[in-house]
Amino acid sequence: MAKIAVMGAGSWGTTFAKVLVDAGNEVVLWARKADVAEEINTTRRNGDYLPGINLPAGLTATSDEAEALEGAEQVYLAIPSQTLRANLEAWGKHIAPTAILVSLMKGVEQGTSLRMSEVIAEVTGFAAEQIVVVSGPNLAGEIALEHPTASVAACVSQETAQIIAASATNSYFTTFTNKDVIGTEFGGILKNLIAVAIGIVNGVGYGQNTKASIMTRGLAEISRFAKEFGAKQKTMVGLAGLGDLIATSESPLSRNFKAGEMLGKGYSKREVLKRLSQTAEGLTSIGPVLQLAAQRGVAMPIVEQVQAVIEGKMSPRDIAPALTHEADTPEAE
Repeated sequence: MAKIAVMGAGSWGTTFAKVLVDAGNEVVLWARKADVAEEINTTRRNGDYLPGINLPAGLTATSDEAEALEGAEQVYLAIPSQTLRANLEAWGKHIAPTAILVSLMKGVEQGTSLRMSEVIAEVTGFAAEQIVVVSGPNLAGEIALEHPTASVAACVSQETAQIIAASATNSYFTTFTNKDVIGTEFGGILKNLIAVAIGIVNGVGYGQNTKASIMTRGLAEISRFAKEFGAKQKTMVGLAGLGDLIATSESPLSRNFKAGEMLGKGYSKREVLKRLSQTAEGLTSIGPVLQLAAQRGVAMPIVEQVQAVIEGKMSPRDIAPALTHEADTPEAE
């Protein structure tokens, strides 16, 4: 049994804390708001972020980061990607130098275009063998209801990945391992952008053919990008790539899909952000991803058009027709 800290009590952080407790670990969940921590401890509920779900009695919550991190052998990070650097700088002195740091986040840092594992390494100075990325078709609401699913723990050290997989496997959640950190991480990041696109066309009112076309071409687009940065093709068609894309691209539980849907219905980016209770990482990752794509000369027509819709430069109704006429390499590349 490992002593674990989960930093972030949003829907995903709370759900993953439940997964870890149900796997037999001692888990402390850090919540930014003291009232959220108190509610979890007293009622076994997190009504703000995971309504209707009973949390296991073995889960302890706190709003004190030092208390959460004390003695933690594994530290799972489930906070908005754009706050990671500042939070790690504040928390660093409380993290044991031998701890394994696990990213549950799916974003790219604005300004640096760094993946979350790269931010973790840069801020903490931890070796790559201590940093793990977990990703897959993981809609928090379904997992909290204990619907069976699977995920991937990726690390350059197979031994470290296996430690995390063992800690995060129970009767309804299975964690596999691989060594493709880049592919696993980019799969989680990039599928959010395609999910926003599919949400847009759904909000406009286009049907299944349009959405299937964008999903298929989107997979080819994000695979080309990820491979350019060193990802393995098999990762992009596995749980962390295709699996996550399918789960996220048309589920009402997906914040990125919902954000896109609102954009498709005519809401502005500002209005979308105001109405979402939690961060849709796809909206904040588009700029940094397109910067990386431009550096390597990777064409990303779908993502570029999503950005144009977000910025009000393209009508949501025009995104799908434009893609059907896009001169691009076939997805079977």
